[in-house]
Amino acid sequence: MSPRAGSAGSHTLAFVESPVQLLNVLEWAHTHAHSAAAAADAGLTRATAPGAELTLVVLSPNDPMTRGQLRRMAELARDEGHKVRWEEARGGTTAPFHTIGGLAPLLRRARRIVMGDPFSRYVQLLLTITRAQDLVVVDDGTATMEFVAQLARGERLVRWHRRGGRPGPRDVLFAPVSASARRRLTPTEHRTVEVFSSMPIESAPDGVRVTANDFSWTRARFGPPRITKGADLVGTSLVETGVVDPDRYLEAVRSLAAAHGATRYFAHRRESTDKLHRLAAETGLEIVRPDLPLELIARRGPIGRTILSFPSTVVHTLPLALVGTEVRVAVCDIDPAWLTENASPRAQGFLSGVTGTARDVHRLSAVSTA
Repeated sequence: MSPRAGSAGSHTLAFVESPVQLLNVLEWAHTHAHSAAAAADAGLTRATAPGAELTLVVLSPNDPMTRGQLRRMAELARDEGHKVRWEEARGGTTAPFHTIGGLAPLLRRARRIVMGDPFSRYVQLLLTITRAQDLVVVDDGTATMEFVAQLARGERLVRWHRRGGRPGPRDVLFAPVSASARRRLTPTEHRTVEVFSSMPIESAPDGVRVTANDFSWTRARFGPPRITKGADLVGTSLVETGVVDPDRYLEAVRSLAAAHGATRYFAHRRESTDKLHRLAAETGLEIVRPDLPLELIARRGPIGRTILSFPSTVVHTLPLALVGTEVRVAVCDIDPAWLTENASPRAQGFLSGVTGTARDVHRLSAVSTA
């Protein structure tokens, strides 16, 4: 390993907008610190202490549940020795100007930028300011697979569930910034790009270094969990993003819970309160709103012997976080009949790919909602 790549934290600025992104920055720092230590032991480079000169910038959203999880994750980051800077980045019309203006000096000094969401307009705008020559993308869930594929094809960066629709006025206005971000995220002779991911990435662009995230920090920090006899069900925000019909989703949850004896439903942080109230009333499931990402919740326990999920990031991450335990992760396919008429034409293929590429999971056929 080169001296340049050996340090996880030296002059590094990380931007996160979700609890999972923050978790994966912690995993990245942990992995690179151990790599640096191993290289130092081999006499290849000088090791840098974990967290040295790593500043985590939280671009806080307005959603209360997400903010609560981010606050908890920020505490864990500080416990690991990292600096955390909380930005009320969406706290009114002038908030973005104050945030970007305040961050500009840090951006110009940073040698490495770590980001959790390359699709974020906020992050894309910040990339136009930095002179950093080392760029790192950590997982923001299954969107990472789409980001790498779009980068390899030279396409504009668009979230998978929005593809197929016409660009809106804001998309057109922001297009030059997005195009600039895509160029910045393309490796050159003088710029390195790393993708730190637990997702299956089959075709990374030339020059992009892919580092596997095996959740070693999570496993070292928490658990092993106490395992209960029953099953737990993991919620998804596919209804909220307009991909899946709410009635079909509710019936699928009811059928899945009945078939496998699930008693708890771990809500996704973006699931609406009204939908969760309806789920509780019509399925009898105990609705749990986790205060941390599910990988940490499951690792702390107690957790069911079987975890049921629809296609989502957790079908890739939970088997890694729970390796060595007896917990089984089972994923239920999305029936094409559940999709809304407004769903992206790519939705079914993308969701099938999420399920089909998951390792160490038990695959369930779509349950009937007729």
